[in-house]
Amino acid sequence: MSSDAAAVPLSVLDLATVGTGHTAAQALRTSVRLAQTADTLGYTRYWVAEHHSMPGVASSSPAVILAHLAAHTGRIRLGSGGVMLPNHAPLVIAEQFGTLEALAPGRVDLGLGRAPGTDGATAAALRRTTTLPEGADEFPSQLAELTHFLDDDFPPGHRYARIHAVPGPVQGKAPGGVQSADRPAIWLLGSSGFSARLAGELGLPFAFAHHFSAANTLPALDLYRSSFRPSAALSAPYAMIGVSALATEDAAEADRQVRTQALSMLRLRTGRPGLVPSPEEAAAYDFSPLESEFTDSWLANVVHGTPDEVVTDLRALTARTGAQELMLTAPAHSGDARVRSYELLAKAWGLPVH
Repeated sequence: MSSDAAAVPLSVLDLATVGTGHTAAQALRTSVRLAQTADTLGYTRYWVAEHHSMPGVASSSPAVILAHLAAHTGRIRLGSGGVMLPNHAPLVIAEQFGTLEALAPGRVDLGLGRAPGTDGATAAALRRTTTLPEGADEFPSQLAELTHFLDDDFPPGHRYARIHAVPGPVQGKAPGGVQSADRPAIWLLGSSGFSARLAGELGLPFAFAHHFSAANTLPALDLYRSSFRPSAALSAPYAMIGVSALATEDAAEADRQVRTQALSMLRLRTGRPGLVPSPEEAAAYDFSPLESEFTDSWLANVVHGTPDEVVTDLRALTARTGAQELMLTAPAHSGDARVRSYELLAKAWGLPVH
């Protein structure tokens, strides 16, 4: 499927990564700086991921980070990429994102995923249970409950019919109340066909995690489009894909930076999560043949190089997938390198400066 790549919006996915020699506080300050840069340079959205028990990722509380970013930006849409719905009570999410909508009216996206975003033990601690009964079959009912809370429209007789997520629509219904702004826009996120099909059937926008599930991208997008049914939220399919992309003035430096994330991913997948290593540490690491195979496979899905090289590859990816929006995550040890990459790509892509 082709697409007019030049007209495709770019957005930002932030994991608030913490590199060796840096702190979580510094990583979160970089997030503010990056959000302000993206706001000015014409990026469409700024989403924060939810991960837990990972020393190198400071984005365990997306709603808290987004509230802070709302106070430091003025135009860009802010959202979760995503909130892992099984980890939280739907009412809590509705209250958090209703509050965000009140703080930044018309600028809030609620991206939802069904994976825990962590290991089983941590997921159990988040849910205050020793078992994890919530599987794929539970996600649609959790999503329906959350949507009812956001819309304040449980049917009469429902056990939650008298419960209201505040801030939310109930304020616009109460006598003398203040009319609430539109509720957050719901997106479904996924790396397989389950959420793709569900997003299509519900008529919701869909974001696919191409950056760590590239082999499933085309099948999932085809399933989303073939399953799509128009809804009040969306009249036609809208697909966004997440892409790891890093641009530097010098291609060799881009390669040096992305290898830090490759080593970080290797350690995570082998049960050794930690801070994102420095380029020097990554260059000095003695990879086994099996480890090299893993990192080479991971790097094959990372778009990196000079701005022109990255833009060429991103346009080819857009044309191949028909994605209507690209959400870029910049894999680098340095916060400065990540911010600079978004600056370079905004100019090379031709984003409108605000």
